[in-house]
Amino acid sequence: MSSKAFFVLHRDLPRQGPGEEADIKWLGGQIELAADARIADLACGPGADISALLDLAKDAEVTAIDRQPHFIDAARANWGSDPRVQLRCADMVYPGGPYDLIWCAGAVYILGIRNALELWRTSLKPGGVIAFSEPCFWHANPPANVSGIWQEYAAMSDADGVSALVTAAGFDTLATRRLSTSAWENYYGPLEERTAGLRENADPALARILDATTAEIAAYREFGDQFGYLLSVVAPI
Repeated sequence: MSSKAFFVLHRDLPRQGPGEEADIKWLGGQIELAADARIADLACGPGADISALLDLAKDAEVTAIDRQPHFIDAARANWGSDPRVQLRCADMVYPGGPYDLIWCAGAVYILGIRNALELWRTSLKPGGVIAFSEPCFWHANPPANVSGIWQEYAAMSDADGVSALVTAAGFDTLATRRLSTSAWENYYGPLEERTAGLRENADPALARILDATTAEIAAYREFGDQFGYLLSVVAPI
């Protein structure tokens, strides 16, 4: 996959993966945060979750981190003058801290669940928690036509598999939530529109990305009852 073509498609989208404000509101009901909570938004993309994260605590501060400069620039356009938000172009492997909450929407797969949790443990305050969303199958042993959709992500499992990796990293799972169809459409709607708009003048590399994206969206709409994103809230044991 051409990274240049990928970012041509994904640049200027409001989100880089499924999600909605309701996910973070739900999270707020699962945990207790101090009024001055420090929150990390890892792989923040253009900053779609910053507003909802700030609403989790009266005097919350959010450190939003992404390794792609154009995503940080996009987030800065909305949040650059807000003293509650710090924007960093950096690798999420070493997020700094310490934080009361680490939020990672749809990107923990880059490091792997166990590896990510072990790395981020030292960035948590005592009593701190991590919330992350991860694609998984809703049923064990999915049919081949469903598992084949995710063949490039060999580590994908079901909810029990996610929980087992959390345990192996030395964490407890406090709560889980399946992302809704609305969360997926918040991502796929703008992505589908942009895909259509790029078709006419696409070079071969971009055309391959557009074809793959169209197939991905079609697969979700046909088989979305078989897989999705699981949002997990976890804490060190």
